[in-house]
Amino acid sequence: MKQKRRSVIPLYDESGDTLQSRPVCKRDPEQPSLPFDPVPQRVEPCLALLRPTPPEGPEWLYEIKWDGYRLAIHIEPHAVRIITRGGHDWTHRFPKIAETAKKLGVGTAILDGEAVVLNKEGYADFGALQRSLGGRGGKRTSTEAVFFAFDLLHFDGHDLMKTELLVGRHLLSDFLEGAIWAVQLSQEARGDGAELLANACSMGLEGIIAKHRDRPYRSGRTGDWVKIKCVQSESFMIVGYEQSAAARGGIGSLLLVARRGDTWVSVGSVGTGFKTADSEYLRKTLDKLRTKTPAVPLKGKNYVFALPTLIAEIEFRGWTDDGNLRHASYKGLREVQDNAAVFDMKTLTVGK
Repeated sequence: MKQKRRSVIPLYDESGDTLQSRPVCKRDPEQPSLPFDPVPQRVEPCLALLRPTPPEGPEWLYEIKWDGYRLAIHIEPHAVRIITRGGHDWTHRFPKIAETAKKLGVGTAILDGEAVVLNKEGYADFGALQRSLGGRGGKRTSTEAVFFAFDLLHFDGHDLMKTELLVGRHLLSDFLEGAIWAVQLSQEARGDGAELLANACSMGLEGIIAKHRDRPYRSGRTGDWVKIKCVQSESFMIVGYEQSAAARGGIGSLLLVARRGDTWVSVGSVGTGFKTADSEYLRKTLDKLRTKTPAVPLKGKNYVFALPTLIAEIEFRGWTDDGNLRHASYKGLREVQDNAAVFDMKTLTVGK
């Protein structure tokens, strides 16, 4: 049965006039039903800056920080495309999300959000998401993944990226109301930023995101969006491993580096968080990337060096005085298509 198209509540300005987009170009013959703005093939995502404390004030909107893969859903007249942060088409990897998006009852739209797999407590589990996709380089499709939409960039011929955040949120909440399980709205969390962060941490969540309500959607790390984490988690490059006969899989620890501008800098190692299957896969893959020349000066009789190719997501509790990770734990490998950015040490000196 075809799903009935939901009506959209009109938006009004302070004078009572309806807010509508104006035509900015000629009609695209490939989009005959869209007399306004053409739908872009891809949008470079808006990214959040890391800050130690949440910004305060009525101009900020707070959401849960989802621990998954950033995606954009492009709903078109006769198709749905799911695009990764790196610009790769992963529609086939998330069939349930694509199927749900087709049933939302809109002509065209671009939804910005995050795909996650929820654990039994209802929290996002990054490792579970990776396993559902078959691990790094895997070819499996994830039927467990849920897409949490937090912004609407284009809607029925209207470019919403030039409008303030609340316009897109208003429309998004309207047509996602009562949506099927695989596509949901990332709800706004109301209250004081510091209290929300404390509550998120007590629940075992990764953290919160703060977004400026009145700013338009701008690609890159502009400061309009801010992320505050309970437990820090960043992406680091693996440049080798320490052999261990006692450890399962033969890996005692992974050697990690971060960026410092255009160079690599050691941030220590991680020896916990990976299961036997992880260790076996990592050793096999890193052995294929062996090199005699380490990416950074490192000395260890049991070290095996590898070309900087694999990016790992690492959870940690802070930094030592000499720039190493404290209490690091391995979470999983990042996909190339995920376009994960290796942590840059310069961001450690960014102010609040």
